[in-house]
Formats: sequence, structure tokens, C-alpha cells
Amino acid sequence: MQKTKLTVRVPQDLLENFRKYAQEKNTTMTSLVETYLRRIPPQELPIDAPIVRRVSGILSKRVNIEDYKKHLTQKYGS
Repeated sequence: MQKTKLTVRVPQDLLENFRKYAQEKNTTMTSLVETYLRRIPPQELPIDAPIVRRVSGILSKRVNIEDYKKHLTQKYGS
């Protein structure tokens, strides 16, 4: 996987604490940031996800957004 440089601005005291923490844990700041960022769940569902495959094609092609809004109004009120 290709790595990309990231510039982040943080308060000096926060940066010093971060450096000390990384040193105490015998790791790098880059590794800590990468580990944290990997914990953020993906924001988009992949097209080929199992749930997408299961529900694809269920609705009629004639259904549109207005039908969906009407359904929500009937179900939950206005």
C-alpha cells in the first residue's frame, strides 16, 4: 500500500506529549497515528458487500424517492 505524507497542526504541548508517549511505547508517531486511523470504520459500504447483494433488485424499478418519503410519512407520521 502506498504511503502519503500528512501535515497536521496541533498545539506544541500536545505534540511533545505525543512524542514522549511514542518513545515510552517504543514505537513511532506515524505508527500510532496509522493504528488510530485504521480503527475508524469505513464511511461507505462497498458495492459488493453481502447485504448489498442480498437486497439488490428487491424494489420495483418504478419506485422513486417520493414513494419512499410517502412510506416514511405513513410509518412515522409527519
